[in-house]
Amino acid sequence: MGSAGVPRKRIAARYAAAARRSGRVTLAAGAGFYLFLYGFEATVAATYALFAAVSMAGLSRIPGTGRQRAAVLVRLVPACWLLVAVGTYLAVRTWTAVAGMLVIGFALAFVAAGGPRAAGAAPGLQLLYILPSFPPYDPGSLDERLVGTTAGLLLLILAEACLFPDPPTVPYRELAARAADTAQACLRELAAPPWRLTEQRARDAEAAIGSLRPMNVAEADRPAGPGVHERALSQTGLSARTLLARLVRLPEPPGGTGPAQPGREMLEAVRRTAEETAACLRGAAPATGAREGLARARAALVDTHPEPAAAGPAPGAPHPPERVAVLRWYAGLIEAADAALAMSTAAAISVRGRAAAPDPPPMRFWYARMRAPRLWWMRLEGHAGRRSVFFQNAVRISLALAAARTVAGLDTLPHGFWATLAALTLTRTTVRETRTTVRLALTGTLAGALLAAVLLAAVGTDTTVYAIALAPVMLLTFTLGPVKGVGWAQAMFTVTIALVFAQLAPATWQLAELRLVDVLIGSAIGAVFGLLAWPRGAHEELQRSAAVLMRGAAEIVVATTAAVAGGGVREVQPAVPGHRSLRHSLILAESAFAQYQSEPEGSYGHRGHAGQPGGAGRSGPVPEPDWQATVMAGHHTLWGSDRLMEPPQPQPGPVTVPPLGPDAAAAVTRLGDRVAGRMLLVSAALDPGGDTPAAPVALRDPAFDGFAAQPDGAPRLYYMTVFWLDSLITDLEHITGTARN
Repeated sequence: MGSAGVPRKRIAARYAAAARRSGRVTLAAGAGFYLFLYGFEATVAATYALFAAVSMAGLSRIPGTGRQRAAVLVRLVPACWLLVAVGTYLAVRTWTAVAGMLVIGFALAFVAAGGPRAAGAAPGLQLLYILPSFPPYDPGSLDERLVGTTAGLLLLILAEACLFPDPPTVPYRELAARAADTAQACLRELAAPPWRLTEQRARDAEAAIGSLRPMNVAEADRPAGPGVHERALSQTGLSARTLLARLVRLPEPPGGTGPAQPGREMLEAVRRTAEETAACLRGAAPATGAREGLARARAALVDTHPEPAAAGPAPGAPHPPERVAVLRWYAGLIEAADAALAMSTAAAISVRGRAAAPDPPPMRFWYARMRAPRLWWMRLEGHAGRRSVFFQNAVRISLALAAARTVAGLDTLPHGFWATLAALTLTRTTVRETRTTVRLALTGTLAGALLAAVLLAAVGTDTTVYAIALAPVMLLTFTLGPVKGVGWAQAMFTVTIALVFAQLAPATWQLAELRLVDVLIGSAIGAVFGLLAWPRGAHEELQRSAAVLMRGAAEIVVATTAAVAGGGVREVQPAVPGHRSLRHSLILAESAFAQYQSEPEGSYGHRGHAGQPGGAGRSGPVPEPDWQATVMAGHHTLWGSDRLMEPPQPQPGPVTVPPLGPDAAAAVTRLGDRVAGRMLLVSAALDPGGDTPAAPVALRDPAFDGFAAQPDGAPRLYYMTVFWLDSLITDLEHITGTARN
């Protein structure tokens, strides 16, 4: 097959998906419209039946299978009733309609922070509020409006659940289970000669890591919601990726004869935990106790020497190389064990909810004991600020909708609904994308208006022709529009709207003219607010949030290494300064990265990938940072800090940990300061408001290669800390494109 065959297949798949969706929309909308208009002569109910189906399936993009979308729609029916009712009563006065458009428009757009399904449903819900906000202002017809809305939604739910099913995708839970299977295979190789991963197995691990990245997962399958199950499934994937990454870079056991008995036991315990996790994710509930066994093996390894005690070096002398290799090996094992424990616990919570975690670690699984309303509130509260892209989009859309409603009310546009709808659908997150979209939309609307005008002038008032033509035209509209782009969508939708309104009331060719004028007004309003409100989209916000994330991570590194060096009281819930602010920075960075991926290349003039030329930066062409690695560095910072600051073994009360000896304390503090300094260098390079050139910086520190520590104090805790710091340096190298091959 030639290279040209791949695009053709992708285009064919897009057409097939659009045709399936179009078939469901056309059948649901057409059935409701024809039933009420020609069966009961109820024009209001017919209008709302049609637009209810079009809004929630044509304008909305709720991800998932047909049954998943149907389940979402069932839960949204009461919200649809409320929006129609509120819109009906607020529409009687222009100022109340504008105020409602501002408040409700913001709320519906901001709820996109709740995940892909909430974001996908938001445009359709906006349309259901916009529709009753325009003439006729008749609260007395509310019952007929609700009947039509309900009928349209029920027909759509049936169509989604029963008609034209989409091809199945691989659920995220199965992807995580496959990653756990890959981890098992890696662990089998590490526990047998030659005690390291083959190149093929390492590639398999990298492929499994990549399969769990959000950009490679179907939108419907991404666990991005605020609930317990979604958060836990997301953490399962993150833990699986961390485990595989640790296994790939696990040092070889010293001596060339394989790991000692404690090491073999730890590898086997991690393997059994991965096996149990995969079974749990696939619906089985084996009572193997693998997670508990791994926790005991980890605690035993931390509390005991990894090899038989021998006459150690003299006080103040460095460890011999073989001892350094042993401690480095066991530090890597403990990191892998921690990732496996987190993966297993998160998987159990994702499957069984709060019942699976009666007493989880409070920092790593802080959400496990919370109710859904609290988690939703925390998600929305975390984005209630001008640095959140969800907040920015909600402000932009609500202002555009309110402005369009104001213009429609003051100028009494005959079909002001179309102007507001255009402002909703044509406003984009960047000014360049908005400008391109508006140009294509106006071109398409003009073409559609000309065609509709010819049709209306030729047919006149013969509604039979319009009734026959509506279904095939609607089918083409929702098939061609999503594939060919906004120009075709606007052209076909203009013809569809003309066919609908020509059946509701006598219409002339001037209806097409009004449609063109309204779209022009709405698109102009959208362009203005796209220019005034955060015109650069997510790129600049991603740079800023990533820079803040790196600064917060540097603070955590300094605080954690200082606490490790000085010892002290360890409680079940660690209290490292800056922990909460770093988590908030991580949330903002993840949301900005998600929007950044959805924006077309070149929408702000700079797009590239790690190690590849991007656009012109502050000092000329530079590689685009690896934003995924930036997010992972934030997660690894939090996780490593939690692990080092938790008590050595779970105990009901606080535990006092002795300080490291003077030499080890000085060494770990010095290494922590160096890592934090490199994080600050990366932060300065990412910050769009700084003046530091975004060029690669020297990150690898020779001090990590020898793990030079003194034998005083608690050397094992030292090596665990240094292994964590070394992994953070690796993350920084990936961010800047300087990672070693």
